Amino acid sequence: MYAVEFQTTIKNGMIEIPVEYQRHLRQSVRVILLAEDAAQTAKGFIDQLLAQPLQVKDFSPLTREEIYAR
Repeated sequence: MYAVEFQTTIKNGMIEIPVEYQRHLRQSVRVILLAEDAAQTAKGFIDQLLAQPLQVKDFSPLTREEIYAR
């Protein structure tokens, strides 16, 4: 058995197999779908910032002392 793994999006109910795998597959295949939970796919503003932080010129994070100074 030949196994491949790839990520794709479903378009009109169809899953497209990448070209590099098509030559290894025959007429009959076994398909196992692993879908992300809805809660995991919904990304908020914080998730987006963690994935792609803003780059600010001359940024210097606060020290521990500065954070807790009153």
